[in-house]
Amino acid sequence: MKVNLKCFSKLVNPDTCDFNESTLYEIADGDNIESLAQHAGIAKKDVKIAFVNNRIVDFDTVLSDGDRVGLAPAVGGM
Repeated sequence: MKVNLKCFSKLVNPDTCDFNESTLYEIADGDNIESLAQHAGIAKKDVKIAFVNNRIVDFDTVLSDGDRVGLAPAVGGM
């Protein structure tokens, strides 16, 4: 299945997780936020908030085909 991953602030990497255009990932059924972040080369400790389809979720949230995922680091007062 396919999901789109968008990163914010210091997590942005044009090759693995872009901000302007989300990055398309092919993942296995049952994959969750944590496994997607690992696939993108992002350490769990670097992510403060994860979103799926504009809702805050936990790292163990299982993804579905077509989900739009966002990862944000702790910045400022977060």
